[in-house]
Amino acid sequence: MFDQLFKYPAVVAHYCNGPMSKEGIAFLTHLANQGYAWSTLGRTASSLRVIAQAIGSASPAQKPLTLAEVKRKMAKHGSLYPLAIRWLQFVGRVQQAPAPPAPCAKKIKAFANYMDHDRKLSPQTIYSRCWFVTRFLDRLHVTDGCLHSITPCRIDTVLQEMLAPGGYSRKTVQTFTTALRAFFRFAEARGWCRKGLAASIPFPRVFSLASLPLGPSWDDVRRLLAMTEGDEPSNIRARPILMLFAIYGLRAGEVSCLRLDDFDWEHELLRVVASKSRRVRTYPLIRSVGDAILRYLREVRPRSPYREVFLSLKAPLRPTKPGGLWRVVGKRLRSLHISLPHYGPHALRHACATRLLAAGLSLKEIGDQLGHAHPNSTRVYAKVDLAGLRQVADFDMGGVL
Repeated sequence: MFDQLFKYPAVVAHYCNGPMSKEGIAFLTHLANQGYAWSTLGRTASSLRVIAQAIGSASPAQKPLTLAEVKRKMAKHGSLYPLAIRWLQFVGRVQQAPAPPAPCAKKIKAFANYMDHDRKLSPQTIYSRCWFVTRFLDRLHVTDGCLHSITPCRIDTVLQEMLAPGGYSRKTVQTFTTALRAFFRFAEARGWCRKGLAASIPFPRVFSLASLPLGPSWDDVRRLLAMTEGDEPSNIRARPILMLFAIYGLRAGEVSCLRLDDFDWEHELLRVVASKSRRVRTYPLIRSVGDAILRYLREVRPRSPYREVFLSLKAPLRPTKPGGLWRVVGKRLRSLHISLPHYGPHALRHACATRLLAAGLSLKEIGDQLGHAHPNSTRVYAKVDLAGLRQVADFDMGGVL
């Protein structure tokens, strides 16, 4: 590794014979595999040399160091402390104190295992429910892990606080209560809490179809895609991402999990695994979308062992998470200066559904396109077709009334 980073043999020998040289080579190789530039690796090697002189030569070869010891030894090189921690963690030389477990961590883990093995729920649902339960128990100030002190009154008080002006929406609080009811039913069956607690948790009233699923107009979508024309790598990557959201109506989790094997180029098909149900949907691969993806794969996507389609643009190379896709969509939607309830990938999903409705597709066909498991999930888009609703309102009863 050092002979690839440095030109002169004396410099290479200097690094090879220095303290912790083997650990340095292992870490630099790891960074190279993550896509770091050679110039960056050269600067990192110089920094590792300084860190090794401050730490490696002053410690037995394999002695683990506490964070406090590392900080003390790196006092004269404070700017290199974060790199020192990364390196020492990589080679296993940092002795980290275990984080104190959450008071109800064991109970929530048992709840997650139950949802996985007994209920066969999706990983996303399991993660979401555990997240909501953990946050709510924090609000209840459960510090000893005992659930017997929780009363319906305490739960109701916290829910009312969450619904206060400036707090959570009714829909979000309803999601909290759904997760809580499932958790406390599980807890009741094991005698962890008082009987009847789950049934006592009230659902906040959420009026059916109370809000419109608003997204950008299709003209705005065209403007959005026009922003990605050109040879900028970030735009070449963004263009197929935006198309998958707007044309196919995919969810962020579905796009982030797309793999190279999901594209059947010979038969022009796209395979999508649903984020929630894990069911597989197959779509015809539209020519414009296929061309945008092929350009990204050929010109921008780095060679990588990852099979996910969309990777980060800069090192460390890794699959793009849903949060990264939010940033891709959000900054471009906001630059259009249009008013939307939110500016994430779901706004483009709404734009897709609205366009399909305007094209005359039935709610069943739109639900199949979006991957809805229940017709109620699609029924809300009926309100978006204002022209059709006006036709119903203007219908002449012909003297029947």
